Amino acid sequence: MTTKESDCKNPAPLNLKKHWDSAYTKNDTSELGWYESSAQKTIYLINKTGVSKQASILNVGVGSSVIIDELLEQGYTNLIANDLSERALAKVKSRVSTKANEVVFVADDLLSPTKLNKLKDIEIWNDRAVLHFFLKEEEQTAYFNLLKSVVKHNGFVIIAVFSLDGAKKCCGLPLQLYDEKMLQEKLGKDFKLIDNFKHTFINPNGGERPYIYTLFQRISK
Repeated sequence: MTTKESDCKNPAPLNLKKHWDSAYTKNDTSELGWYESSAQKTIYLINKTGVSKQASILNVGVGSSVIIDELLEQGYTNLIANDLSERALAKVKSRVSTKANEVVFVADDLLSPTKLNKLKDIEIWNDRAVLHFFLKEEEQTAYFNLLKSVVKHNGFVIIAVFSLDGAKKCCGLPLQLYDEKMLQEKLGKDFKLIDNFKHTFINPNGGERPYIYTLFQRISK
């Protein structure tokens, strides 16, 4: 049985780590409401950057998604998988099995990082469905400050989030919706929009979830 919004009930005050640990503990990956069987749209944008197979790719808020599996299959060897939930990362680590040593797993908070902020010269920052959970201005500022501190000159940023006509909630949490212009404004003049497109994701419950996918390149630092 797949998760529905009602399955993600939030106590007050909300502890996000416990919230996500619970979601990943109670359900198999393929039963999660945001599960996609292939990260082909993200893979398309990563391949479009033209980076080498040895490029450092930071996947933020990766959860237990299959993006790490698919990047390993394509021969990428310098992958970082980040999530707030250690239980989500444990699922990925178990699934990729013998190739787990080709991935650095980092359980850390994007908003108050103690590990991610030590990274340097990241060639691709990849976010599928994390940014839209940050509603407050200070949260968004912390997110983009971290991004700008770790992405190298000429590096790339891939952000895929709910579009302006997208869902208002995910796993019981309210969302900030975006279009490419809003993301450009957040990134600023040091980043150039390379590609963007809309994609309607059909979740395991059959629900339509309109997304905006964007690819930016850092042109100055």
